[in-house]
Amino acid sequence: MNLSSGEMQQCISNCTKCHQTCTETLAYCLKKGGQHAAADHIKLLVDCAESCGSCADFMLRQSDFHMKICGICAEICTACAKSCERMGQDEQMKTCAAACRACAESCQKMSGNAKAA
Repeated sequence: MNLSSGEMQQCISNCTKCHQTCTETLAYCLKKGGQHAAADHIKLLVDCAESCGSCADFMLRQSDFHMKICGICAEICTACAKSCERMGQDEQMKTCAAACRACAESCQKMSGNAKAA
């Protein structure tokens, strides 16, 4: 797949933003407690932050494996967005879900799979 460097730069930017947002949301959820601090939700936030960081790194060094990593990252970001959306109208959760959805969409494109995330 031959994507423009602009599309890759946008994906790197989305991954970096999602990594930051999930990391901030992790701290927020641990402080808030209750359903926000449920083990499955916390693990998903960590998985999402780590996969986004790794995905950006793979693209930055133009790894031959970036398309595969982007596909996995899109899947994790979609799951994280859904988990955040289940927390109701909490502004931090809505911000995190939006960052995850944007990252999932751009990673899906980078992976070579055109389906919606």
